[in-house]
Amino acid sequence: MSRPSPDSSAPALVVLSSLFPSPAQPTAGVFVRERMFRVGEHLPLCVVAPAAWFPFQGLLRRFKPHFRPPVPSYEQQSGVEIWRPRYFSFPAVFKHWDGLFMALACYRLLRRLQAAGRLDIIDAHFAYPDGYAATLLARWLRLPVTITLRGTEPRHARSPRLRPLLQQALARASRVFAVADALRQTAIGIGAEGGKIDVVGNGVDTRRFAPQDRSCCRALLDLPQQVPVMVSVGGLVERKGFHRVLELMPSLIERHPGLIYLIVGGASAEGNNRPELEVMVQQLGLQGHVRFLGPKLPDELPAILSAADVFVLATRAEGWANVFLEAMACGLPVVTTDVGGNREVVSQPELGKIVPFGDPGALSQALSDALAQPWDRSVIRRYAEQNAWDERIARLCLAFRALGS
Repeated sequence: MSRPSPDSSAPALVVLSSLFPSPAQPTAGVFVRERMFRVGEHLPLCVVAPAAWFPFQGLLRRFKPHFRPPVPSYEQQSGVEIWRPRYFSFPAVFKHWDGLFMALACYRLLRRLQAAGRLDIIDAHFAYPDGYAATLLARWLRLPVTITLRGTEPRHARSPRLRPLLQQALARASRVFAVADALRQTAIGIGAEGGKIDVVGNGVDTRRFAPQDRSCCRALLDLPQQVPVMVSVGGLVERKGFHRVLELMPSLIERHPGLIYLIVGGASAEGNNRPELEVMVQQLGLQGHVRFLGPKLPDELPAILSAADVFVLATRAEGWANVFLEAMACGLPVVTTDVGGNREVVSQPELGKIVPFGDPGALSQALSDALAQPWDRSVIRRYAEQNAWDERIARLCLAFRALGS
C-alpha cells in the first residue's frame, strides 16, 4: 500500500527525537514514529534522530553488549528520510551537557534542510535533551519549535542540574504538547505557561490491533487452552516492573493453578535486565510458568495479546503507555500502577484496575481479581476505538499549520 502524499504547501517538519526505531533497536521509540508518520501523511516531514557517541563506547559494549548499538547515519523508513548525526555524550554522567552537544551536532544538517525548503518547524520529542537542543536550534535558525512531553519530564524536574534546562526549553518553545495531563501539570509546576500546553494523547491503530481467535493464538504460541494467562510488553528494564510481577507469581499460582506469564520485550535504550529476571524465575521455581518471548514487532503483538486474559504493567514511571490501548484494542483488561498518565488511560473500572505503586499486596489482589472477573471485552474494545489516531492527528496538524502560517 502506497504512502499518502502530504500537502506540499503545508509547513515542513523536522522531527527531532533521539529515541527512534533503528535496525539495531527496532522497537525503540515506536510510539514517536507511530504518531509522527501519521502526521507525515498530511504534512511533509523528515526525521533527525541524534545518536549518542563517546570515543570508547565500543569497548564498553564488550561488557554491556546492548549499550548504544551502532546505527546507520541515514536510512528511509516507509519512504521517510531519517538522519542520525552523532553527538558527544559521556556515559551515565554530565547529562547536563547532552542538550548543547546534541544541538551543535545537528546544526549543519538542519541548516541544509532549511536551505532546501524542507524545514519550517522543529518538532522535538522529550523535553530534555531533545527539546532543549531543539530550542537552541530554533533560536539559531529563527524557527518555531514544538516539544512533546512523553514521560521523562517528572524525573528531570527533580534533578537540580536538569530542572533549569527543562524550564528554559519549555519557556522557549512555541507550543508544547503533553501526551497526558499529568505531564502538563508537571510542566506547569516548574513554571511553564499553561496556555501554550495542549494535551494530545497517543492513539491506537485499531485495524492492526484487534481481537483474534484465542484458541488459534494459544495454539500458535503452544499455550494450554484452559490455563489463565497474563502478559506484559515493554523494554526489559527496572522501571517497567516485570520483577514486581514475578515476585507475586507463587501466590498467584496458588489461587490460579497453571497460571502462565508472558514477558514480551528486550533490551532498550535504558538497559536490559533480562538476566536478573531469569535468575528470579529460577529462584522462585517458575520455569514452567514464565515465558520470555523476546522483542516483537507491532504486527506480531495482536496474536500474543489475544492469547492472554489480562495485561499487566507494574511500572514505576510512565507518560502515556500506548501498549495499554493496544491491549484494550485486543479486548484485554489492564492492571497497572497509579503513576504518570496511567489513570488517564485506564480511566474506568470496566477497563481494568489501578493500584498504588509500591504496594505488592494491592497489585497481587488486583491481578487475582482481574483473572477471576468476567470482563465485557466488547466494552474494552469500544473504548480503544474511541481512542483511534484520527482525531489526535487532526489536532496536531492544525497546530503545526498555525505555527507555519
